[in-house]
Amino acid sequence: MSATLDKAAEENFPVAPFFLPRAWRDDLMAVYGFARLVDDIGDGDLAPGGADARFLGVSPDRAHDRLAMLDAFEADLRQVFDGTPRHPLLAALQPTVRRRSLTPEPFLGLIAANRQDQLVTRYETYDDLLAYCELSANPVGRLVLAITGTATPERIRLSDAVCTGLQIVEHLQDVAEDLGRDRIYLPAQDLKKFHVDETDLAAPSAGASVRALVAYEAERALKLLNEGTPLVGSVHGRLKLLLAGFVAGGKAAVHAISAVSYDVLPGPPKPTKARLLREVGATLRGEG
Repeated sequence: MSATLDKAAEENFPVAPFFLPRAWRDDLMAVYGFARLVDDIGDGDLAPGGADARFLGVSPDRAHDRLAMLDAFEADLRQVFDGTPRHPLLAALQPTVRRRSLTPEPFLGLIAANRQDQLVTRYETYDDLLAYCELSANPVGRLVLAITGTATPERIRLSDAVCTGLQIVEHLQDVAEDLGRDRIYLPAQDLKKFHVDETDLAAPSAGASVRALVAYEAERALKLLNEGTPLVGSVHGRLKLLLAGFVAGGKAAVHAISAVSYDVLPGPPKPTKARLLREVGATLRGEG
């Protein structure tokens, strides 16, 4: 359980920073634990030993079956809302769900995204990718708004733009890692447009065509982040700083990709803390 939560430090954005009220931090970490675990199941990144499978009632010989694990995880999630969940991370989520009156839909969306990852490994168009992000990313922002009691239709729209932008940035950082899992989140239409084929993505470093493609997708991500930036100005206090951190994390990651001339193939470009702080300041001043 702690190993899953420890991964919060690796994200592009602050998950539950110290300046938030303790109750918010606890609830955000409970949601993060769920989201991180479902991603680990979908990516096949669970720690050896089968503890998660045992908690979910999956036999050891089926623990490698990601769809079986996701099905069991969804069944245990439903117990969060109407029963007693078996997995410790879901048991930790239950008080948050009750305290914040959360609904199953965002959690089910995240599970559906990981189920889709087992069945769909290529996306033909940008719109296809956006539909995937509606499942894989946008529920997280909606949960943050629900936990903080600030959800409105307009804030949800802005949050969706930020979350989709963050997801696209992460895909750009992880092109090589995703390809190792036989997944490509760069739209096939765009690969064709920039004369890139899949073998180009497997190279040790990016050629000019791949760099141009990554720059194009990075600009799309930045446009989404800018579109969602007014979300920060719509709230006050410590929540404003948290949301600024989300937006700034994405923008700083785009800068990190640009700083390596869009050559993401050797490994994920990561922003410096100094750049992240500059982006936070600019976002709070409304300069983004």
